[in-house]
Amino acid sequence: MNRALLFQIALGICVVTFASVLALLPRLRRAEKMQARLALLRGMAPASRRLAAPLAQRIAFAVGQAILGCGIVKGETRAELQRTVTTAGFRGPRAVAVFIGAKVLLMGGLPLVTLLVSGGLSPMLRNFLVAGAAIAGLVLPDMVLRKMRDANARQVERGLADALDLMVICAEAGLPLEAAIERVANEMIEANRALASEFANVSTDLRILSDRREALQKMGERTGLESLRRLGGTLAQTLQYGTPLSQALRTLSTELRHETLMRFEARAARLPALLTLPTIAFILPCIFLIVGGPAVLRVLDIAARP
Repeated sequence: MNRALLFQIALGICVVTFASVLALLPRLRRAEKMQARLALLRGMAPASRRLAAPLAQRIAFAVGQAILGCGIVKGETRAELQRTVTTAGFRGPRAVAVFIGAKVLLMGGLPLVTLLVSGGLSPMLRNFLVAGAAIAGLVLPDMVLRKMRDANARQVERGLADALDLMVICAEAGLPLEAAIERVANEMIEANRALASEFANVSTDLRILSDRREALQKMGERTGLESLRRLGGTLAQTLQYGTPLSQALRTLSTELRHETLMRFEARAARLPALLTLPTIAFILPCIFLIVGGPAVLRVLDIAARP
């Protein structure tokens, strides 16, 4: 009886979700076309990628948009989610809806799948697995998003020094700041897509916002990286006081490379401490076996004699 009730509840959730998806599909297609056109105009996506998003992403967006439209997610929580998905490399208003929709679908879909495949188990174990699947569906998107955020931050920080060198070349060639940032964004697409996307957003903000210093300060707020905050502050001071742009960028690039070298040296200095436990666990037993093995065999041979 309990199993039949749970199945009816899960079926009702699926029906409501499917109806919400059907209601939001026309708006979803229009939004996808607009986002694809904007990405194509920015030069960040080739023409072959201007098609619609995958079906799973569209369904997650539709579910998340329905939840956001109901007002369940408050303004502060939504702003925090927007900052989190932005630091992970996802831009635009669709990211929060897709994230919320993925959490809801996983939280409802994983228990349903677990309930269907665990029919031969005891009721207690089945309920435990269903509850564990619901918790996993709720926590798994957060874990994946955290991993993607860390990977995006590492990729941006890895290519920042090279991007600054390109900006130095552009500045010495006579390009203004906006044109230099846009040129670096176009040149870094293949080498470092995360950094190219960030520079493209900065270029868009510089064209749209009236205060260019505000656009430069947003550079570090989006990713949460101290190096980008320093870059934004350096560029803002250059615009305010009229200092040479190439000299400031060259100095900042040298500092970033020096800090990267110091991090590598710190990681290398940790290797002896990290290798101590594997040495004790795998190498010393072999040495003891080689050194003391013949003596032990000799003692056993003498003890076995009559």
